[in-house]
Order: sequence, then structure tokens, then C-alpha cells
Amino acid sequence: MYRSNIEDTLRKYRTHAPGYDASAQRTMPLRRRVVALLGLRPGETVLDVACGTGLSLSLLREAVGPAGRVVGVEVSPDMIRFARDRVAAEGWDNVDLVEAPMEEADLPARFDALLFNYTHDVLQSACALERIFSFARPGARIAIAGIKHPPAMLFPLRIYRLIKARPYVSTLRGLDRPWRLLSGYVTDLRVEQVMLGTNYLAYGTARK
Repeated sequence: MYRSNIEDTLRKYRTHAPGYDASAQRTMPLRRRVVALLGLRPGETVLDVACGTGLSLSLLREAVGPAGRVVGVEVSPDMIRFARDRVAAEGWDNVDLVEAPMEEADLPARFDALLFNYTHDVLQSACALERIFSFARPGARIAIAGIKHPPAMLFPLRIYRLIKARPYVSTLRGLDRPWRLLSGYVTDLRVEQVMLGTNYLAYGTARK
């Protein structure tokens, strides 16, 4: 059973952390779309899986309002340092950050919604998914944005996908159907391919 390669992830994101926000600007439209797919309401509690530098935190907090709660989990100390700085600078008292592997995270809440924004390694880890969904309320909404292989007929783009993905992930397994392990946890999962099939959006609800 695959489990996230923590050492590899820490090494890669130690390098990427300082420039991550700039590099992520090209996918900000997808980030906004995937947050919108959660259909968050004021007062709800949402989990930002592998929250990185916290680029989604402001979008999530705006959606749940001051009476809601946002929890972000991130394994990389170099990435979460930027998220903590962001939370402190904004004075957000309803945003909690947890530094831990997703497989081991001790989460402080039950969640109405789960955000997976470019979290390929987590989606390939059955242990991580088991942990995450143990904290999800029945019927919790799930939304995902991530990388995938384009159709086989676009083979050159498959090479592009591998080259672009390798610096950011610890496994390339599952790129044809990155969401495949979610079937045991999510009902009515709907998937939309974007960016010529090199990325995707997906959403559904947690099984009751």
C-alpha cells in the first residue's frame, strides 16, 4: 500500500517554498473554481488538505465567514511557515494550521467540506484518505483540483505532464485516474478534464 514519501516531499518543498506563490499564479483560476465547487456556507468548518503556503485560506475563510472555521494541514515546515505568516498578518482567529503528515494528522474538528487542491500524493495514499474521511461529517462536500495524464492520443502532452509533475510529487502512480481511491469514500463523484486533459476538477459528497 502506497504511503506518502515524506522525506522526498520535505526535500522538494524546501526548494519550492520561497517561490511557490509566484509559481502557483497560473492555476489560481482553478483554485477559485475548486473552492466554489464546495458550496461553502457561513458558519461551516472546512479542511484544506496539504494547504501549502496557505493560498486557499483567504478564499475559504471568506466563504465560511467569521463564524466558520478553516483548518489547514501541511507536512512541509518550509511551506507552512508562509501559511502561518499569512494567518498572523491577517489576524485570522478562526484559521488553524496543523503541521503533520496527512496520514497522522490529529485534526481539531469535524468537517462539512474537504478541499484537495493539487494534492496528488495524498490522493494516492489510502492511509491518508482513511484519516481524512474519519473526520468528515456524513454528506460532507469534497472538491478536488489536480494533475492527470491527458488522453493517450495526446501522447506528447503526457511527456509534458510527467516533466512538470516530477519536481512536485513523490509518486507518479495513478496519473490516468488520480481520483480512483476516492470511490470508497465519495458518492456521485463528477470529474471535468481541463487544460487539454493535463489537469482536472472533481466534486462529490462523502458517503453517509
